[in-house]
Amino acid sequence: MTDSNPCRVDILLVEDDSGDVELTKEGLQAAKMLVTLHVVDDGEKALKFLRKEAPYTEAVRPDIVLLDLNMPRKNGQETLREIKSDPALRSIPVVVLTTSEAESDIVRCYDLGANCYITKPISFEAFTKVVSMIEEFWFTIVKMPSKEK
Repeated sequence: MTDSNPCRVDILLVEDDSGDVELTKEGLQAAKMLVTLHVVDDGEKALKFLRKEAPYTEAVRPDIVLLDLNMPRKNGQETLREIKSDPALRSIPVVVLTTSEAESDIVRCYDLGANCYITKPISFEAFTKVVSMIEEFWFTIVKMPSKEK
């Protein structure tokens, strides 16, 4: 990847807190790649997006999912379970990005197939740095499967 030809990535953010959505956007603004951030506010919408069901029939397959745990309708653990049990979706990396520091949540998410678990920092600077580090790790260091699956 060169600066004249930045990498293009699609990220699905599953987050019901508008403040955290804005912080995530801020963290991605300094990206070395062209990021398209798709946002849904609950697990039901996330699964419809991933499965290209109405109203998301034109949705793209994301390169990664950033998933909050505490959401209305279908929570993050239920959503994670469905993503990782679906053969068409399970290869999409899922990063749990949540306020929960509970050991039981951490263990459960890894048991369900989370690719990593990150506790959201409290401060603006720390939160945006974490988002930037997620991007750097997953799109610069890690070898990802093709989106064509």
